[in-house]
Amino acid sequence: MRIDVSARHMELTDAIGEYADRKAQRLTKYFDRIQLIEIILDQDDREFVAETQVHVEHHEPFMAKTSGMDIYGCIDDVLDKAVRQISEYKDRLKDHKQH
Repeated sequence: MRIDVSARHMELTDAIGEYADRKAQRLTKYFDRIQLIEIILDQDDREFVAETQVHVEHHEPFMAKTSGMDIYGCIDDVLDKAVRQISEYKDRLKDHKQH
């Protein structure tokens, strides 16, 4: 599994990059078929935007996006959305196999 953290219209500091990487690592405990996690951080006029794409085997990428005044809060929110999407997908897979 690979984690890519990138930034547009802002400087990606080591602290922000490490924080995003550390938080993205927790996605693997929800689903083990994750191949790539892309986190894109952006800064608009007054707020930060965080986007994520989670690539898994045999499925289209899961995408999430959020914005706010705190970059760390945006990272947390966008990864929470990704966790929810992955958990729901995993539940659907388990339900489908039981029938």
